[in-house]
Amino acid sequence: MKFFRGKQDKAASDPKRLRRKGDVAAAPMDPSRPTHRLTAGLMRAERLATMIARSRAAKFIEVADLLAGMYIYEWDRLSRFWENQEEIEELLQTICSISPQRWNYWIEHYDKRRHDEELERLSEGHWVRHASAEETRIERSSELQAILKGAEEIAPFRDDDGGRKIPVLTSECVLLCIARNPQSELSRKLRETALDLTQLERVARDPRRAPSR
Repeated sequence: MKFFRGKQDKAASDPKRLRRKGDVAAAPMDPSRPTHRLTAGLMRAERLATMIARSRAAKFIEVADLLAGMYIYEWDRLSRFWENQEEIEELLQTICSISPQRWNYWIEHYDKRRHDEELERLSEGHWVRHASAEETRIERSSELQAILKGAEEIAPFRDDDGGRKIPVLTSECVLLCIARNPQSELSRKLRETALDLTQLERVARDPRRAPSR
């Protein structure tokens, strides 16, 4: 039993009050509906991040896992923001606890997968993807969810979802939010790798730069 009720509670329980001029009843949010979509490249990077998380029997996909997945799968796209590739590679191996041998395995494994997926990419004809049940079996950590929420706010692209427009996240948007997280030690170390934040932000926020498929 609720002993104290505010004005909002009373209005919600009284249909006559809701029908008064000026009253608006907000529809409840459906947690099953997505709040964003990922580009095909970023989805594949997250798939690799899931594999990396599973390789260490983790319960959650961490920010470092996704960052490593983005590096391995989307390096051709993101390399322009770094002057020193070896520096960022060493950092990622350290923070993801991946040995050089395992790191090389991931790169070789995903290079082959990326080559095999070229035909799929061309046949899809879309630059966004929906996550399958297999790809989302391991949940994202709260920190990673917060990063993606921040990327939703700066993403310049939208896609239709049943009549509503939701943001489409690119690797640049996510990378920018990771690097700009003031409370993360990973972010601090990432910024120290000579990451060009000015150029990254310009690309991440530019609506004229259509995401690659």
